[in-house]
Amino acid sequence: MIYSELLRESWRAMRVNRMRTILTMLGMVIGVGAVIAMLAIGNGARQSVNAIISSMGSNMLIVISGARTSGGLRFATGSTPTLHLSDADAIRELPGVAAVAPGSPGTAQIVYGANNWSTMVLGTNPAYLRIRDWQLKSGAGFSGSDMRSAARVAILGQTVANNLFGSINPVGQTIRISNSPYQVIGLLTPKGQSFGGQDQDDIVLVPVTTAQRKLFGAQFADTVRYIMVQTDGPELLSPVQEEMDALLRQRHHITGSQDPDFDIRNLTELANAAASTTRIMSLLLGLIASISLVVGGIGIMNIMLVSVTERTREVGLRMAVGAEPADILGQFLTEAVLVSTLGCLAGLLLGMLCVAMVNQLFHMHGVITFASVLIAITVSVAVGTFFGLYPARKASLLQPIEALRHE
Repeated sequence: MIYSELLRESWRAMRVNRMRTILTMLGMVIGVGAVIAMLAIGNGARQSVNAIISSMGSNMLIVISGARTSGGLRFATGSTPTLHLSDADAIRELPGVAAVAPGSPGTAQIVYGANNWSTMVLGTNPAYLRIRDWQLKSGAGFSGSDMRSAARVAILGQTVANNLFGSINPVGQTIRISNSPYQVIGLLTPKGQSFGGQDQDDIVLVPVTTAQRKLFGAQFADTVRYIMVQTDGPELLSPVQEEMDALLRQRHHITGSQDPDFDIRNLTELANAAASTTRIMSLLLGLIASISLVVGGIGIMNIMLVSVTERTREVGLRMAVGAEPADILGQFLTEAVLVSTLGCLAGLLLGMLCVAMVNQLFHMHGVITFASVLIAITVSVAVGTFFGLYPARKASLLQPIEALRHE
């Protein structure tokens, strides 16, 4: 029996038992829909994490001021400004270091006209934008003269600009930070949220010298809260981290038995760990949803076994007029695969609808990829073939005389 005839016979048998066919397909519809929806949600989460990782910058290490002990109480890391600008200059000379940016953060009220906004003001240097891979939407960055003269200039994040200026370009305008005038020289491109959910665009950058001398002051001269370091490549993160640890221990006169007054963290490792967790989550979601496909396949096998029993006389008649066992096997196997494939197509539509609803209702970003669709179709056909093979083989092994006698 040629393939086109198999399809016609299979379609005719499915139309005769419409309700049974629909119920048989239902398991595959739910299974495929669940797989598509779960994979889409996982892909969306992974893309969101990758976007956040990209917004952080690449090949990054951060040195944070150490903890302090006072009156028997131990305060958190970063509570004491133990790092100096000279430490940043020394780290910059290490082999494998591409850029270094000190950070001196604080909170201040920003005022423009009748508008005001409380935000974080970060004192840093021109290398900060390079390390964070942060582009300017308009204007310019800090110059060497701005750093040397502790100029009252500022670069605004998009959130700050929106709240103070609305749709007006802030570059060239004058704002007040802690009652002192600052000229806006640049506007940053939007970054979005960080891993912790903070708005990265809610920030104002000023020269670190300005933050120390004119804005926040410092407990000790030229101290900073942290130092950001970018290496020339990801393979240099560990060697540079070891060199930095040895250098700072030497500069801060810390012996091997003493706790360091600084903490070095590999942000790239933290980001990769988050990305790995998201990949595992996506895999688990896909595996859980795949169980529905197996259940749907078992449903196909059960219904096909019932169909073989009901159509035993039909099978006997076909064999009596010359049909080969291979023809009978092909007919029932084609029915199983056709039911599975149609259920897969309906499941794809259901999955897409579910993803669209989730994106709309929960403001998520589920992403349906071609790979996930291809996997769903391939698995569905494989499930239909696997679970339809036993009933089809059982039908092909029937003896014509016994099949004709079946009531």
